[in-house]
Amino acid sequence: MDNNTKKELQSATFERLLNHLDERKDVQNIDIMNLAGFCRNCLSRWYREEAEKKSITITDDEARKHVYGMSYLEWKKKYQK
Repeated sequence: MDNNTKKELQSATFERLLNHLDERKDVQNIDIMNLAGFCRNCLSRWYREEAEKKSITITDDEARKHVYGMSYLEWKKKYQK
């Protein structure tokens, strides 16, 4: 498998994970953290850190919006228990 194909597959897998988490708003971050050792906030932080490695500046809020599909504050109001 060439590197471009590998990156395309990884990107598609990441987007699929985000879609899955979006469909499971009933699952709280603490639940994911307790079971898997990471949560939506971790994903957004990793996304921001990877952008920084490529000299792309995004804020934590922008990264969270990508992961949550909306602002973090909006998500918390709607879905956090």
